[in-house]
Amino acid sequence: MAELVSTWLAVALGLYALLGALFALGFVTVGVQRIDPAAKGSGVGFRLLIFPGSVALWPLLLKRWAGGQISAPVERNPHR
Repeated sequence: MAELVSTWLAVALGLYALLGALFALGFVTVGVQRIDPAAKGSGVGFRLLIFPGSVALWPLLLKRWAGGQISAPVERNPHR
């Protein structure tokens, strides 16, 4: 039973990483400029640096990119 669970967990993690890598390829070339205007004209080094984070956080970035959100949301907490 534990082997089956670990196998399915590994498959799910691999699928998540594969989808993240495919998303990140498009995001670092086109999408980052659309959700962060400061990233326009950035070089290859910057895009290589954000690639791993884009793979890991692809659902959140996809939501921002698809929603057309230009800048980061303003924090609304007592420390602001």
